[in-house]
Amino acid sequence: MHSGNGTGATSRPQLAAAGHEVPGERPLFSAGTYELLALLIATIGTLGVCNNLLVLVLYYKFKRLRTPTNLFLVNISLSDLLVSVCGVSLTFMSCLRSRWVWDAAGCVWDGFSNSLFGIVSIMTLTVLAYERYIRVVHAKVIDFSWSWRAITYIWLYSLAWTGAPLLGWNRYTLEIHGLGCSMDWKSKDPNDTSFVLLFFLGCLVAPVVIMAYCYGHILYAVRMLRCVEDFQTSQVIKLLKYEKKVAKMCFLMISTFLICWMPYAVVSLLVTYGYSNLVTPTVAIIPSFFAKSSTAYNPVIYIFMSRKFRQCLLQLLCFRLMRFQRIMKEPSGAGNVKPIRPIVMSQKVGDRPKKKVTFSSSSIIFIIASDDTQQIDDNSKHNGTKVNVIQVKPL
Repeated sequence: MHSGNGTGATSRPQLAAAGHEVPGERPLFSAGTYELLALLIATIGTLGVCNNLLVLVLYYKFKRLRTPTNLFLVNISLSDLLVSVCGVSLTFMSCLRSRWVWDAAGCVWDGFSNSLFGIVSIMTLTVLAYERYIRVVHAKVIDFSWSWRAITYIWLYSLAWTGAPLLGWNRYTLEIHGLGCSMDWKSKDPNDTSFVLLFFLGCLVAPVVIMAYCYGHILYAVRMLRCVEDFQTSQVIKLLKYEKKVAKMCFLMISTFLICWMPYAVVSLLVTYGYSNLVTPTVAIIPSFFAKSSTAYNPVIYIFMSRKFRQCLLQLLCFRLMRFQRIMKEPSGAGNVKPIRPIVMSQKVGDRPKKKVTFSSSSIIFIIASDDTQQIDDNSKHNGTKVNVIQVKPL
């Protein structure tokens, strides 16, 4: 999905000849406003890239995070990362130039990529809600094959909707604010209107209904579990609390996403149903940028609400910090092998032999002499002295 409301990018000459204002032909905001928008979109893009890249690194580094449920979180982070890269870069450059600076192909790519990754995010959240539903309500556990199949269907479903405008069912056009492209919400052609109607039903209404159904049943199941909590074992109670916490995290992610995208939906529906006179460039740019900001929120929710993600992040940061401190404290000659030096020396007691324990940077060496008249030193094994040498390498 991509927020905003467009006029046909391919019909610029006709609109200009008719005397209509064409978005992107001249600046619609002041120079200071464009600078502020450039700073805002750059901040959103930077946070989106860094936060979502951090989630992908944590998932790759720590095996305990590689669960079927977290695979959906990774899919969301991947789509949000791609939005932050693809959807922000073109808009940022346009803000710097105070107009849309790309050609028709760039407009199509901007509209297609943002729509694709946006639909992937909302459909993944829908499947995540269903996964929580079958987990909490029906006590069924999914495996990786189920997760991978679901993710495959999500991308295919999203490609079907975003590919339709490329085949002639609606189109990708420049938005009213002239800083990005999206589907043509304004067209009155029956072909375009039918696509817009089905698009909202399939990519917004249906997911919201499914998520509401799933979390309605989850809420009811949680209330029932509270009533019988006294009859459960401690392990069952602990598991139920964990599942409820994960469900709360997923619900917060869904709520944040819908809050960010609802203004876009409202503005687009106003344009679709003939109220475009109410949608000025200023009114259009606010929900557009607010929707893009959704890419930066989910990783923050993971870190604050998932103890596993939080522990892995702290472990990663501490490891990097300790490694940096070790490198800074390490002297220039630290790479050389240090000679073996004794740290423990014992005298012969009764029939027990004399022992000396030494260590190097790579091993621990036990030198045992059976005769107390023998001198134990580092050259004992070379001067003919009968000693036993045991070298133990660390794990």
